[in-house]
Amino acid sequence: MKDILIMGIESSCDETSIAIVKNGREVLSNVINSQIKIHEEYGGVVPEIASRCHTEVINQIMKEALKEANVTIDDIDAIAVTQGPGLVGALLVGVSYAKGLSYVSNKPLIAVNHIEGHIAGNYLTYSELEPPFLCLIISGGHTHLVNVKSYNEFEILGRTKDDAIGEAFDKVARVVGLGYPGGPKVDNLAKEGKANIDLPVSHFDNYDFSFSGIKTAVINLNHKNPNLNKADLCASFEKAATEMLTTNVRKAVKEFHADKIVLAGGVSRNSYIRDSFDKLSDELKIEVYYPEPILCTDNAAMIGAAGYYNYTNGERADLKLNAVPNLKIGE
Repeated sequence: MKDILIMGIESSCDETSIAIVKNGREVLSNVINSQIKIHEEYGGVVPEIASRCHTEVINQIMKEALKEANVTIDDIDAIAVTQGPGLVGALLVGVSYAKGLSYVSNKPLIAVNHIEGHIAGNYLTYSELEPPFLCLIISGGHTHLVNVKSYNEFEILGRTKDDAIGEAFDKVARVVGLGYPGGPKVDNLAKEGKANIDLPVSHFDNYDFSFSGIKTAVINLNHKNPNLNKADLCASFEKAATEMLTTNVRKAVKEFHADKIVLAGGVSRNSYIRDSFDKLSDELKIEVYYPEPILCTDNAAMIGAAGYYNYTNGERADLKLNAVPNLKIGE
């Protein structure tokens, strides 16, 4: 059976990435150009700057991805690109580039949902992993609990009602003076503190999440008590935010009789969250999966993996493909 090579293109936020993925499971190359240093001085991603940076580097990134994989564009079976969700300008750079490349190379064009891409990143880390399973997607822009029924069938069980968890991490980091990007910095400082501060944790009858209350409580405590131990505050925030995650996952595992829980997205790199889910795995006697660190953050290999399953499912896009910044999972 012929191997299928998918070129993945990702530009939804501030990483320009192009990868070559074989059969949806093997990464031949995954070139990532991060803009973190550029956006650090602004305390967050500036959309117009992100778009411009994508435009400046994307062609060179494509050449590097082909060279690293030791293939040519003729060897590629299809071109998969993130259609959404994300920053509209940034998305348009990747979509426009993919359409042009598809046209000149006469290769099929595959649209990929960024969130579904995060799920597929686990297939690159665990060759044995197959649906069905529950997936918790936690990133700077998304917090979803999804019932993954098949490679192409997704049921959203719950989502955040306000801030995404990664957004809350970034805001807490900014308030306590850690800067951007906040997630890794909060995680590191929290290791030096104790989770000894009570913070409000929202609970719902369904599987939705809310991080606004925790974030606001941290902001208020920091303003009222400027001498409060920052490490303790970060540790307490991390504990409260994680409790909301594990509570909903525990409920879903029992209701759906799940035996596998998969984490995805940039926040799945957080060490406290991983430790908490390892304990949940022991408690519930289920398997827990995390992508390797490079596949947690935005990258094109996960888009190539998701694109492979869209391709083998017969999905094709045409040159009218447009970016959809608010694209929902399953659309």
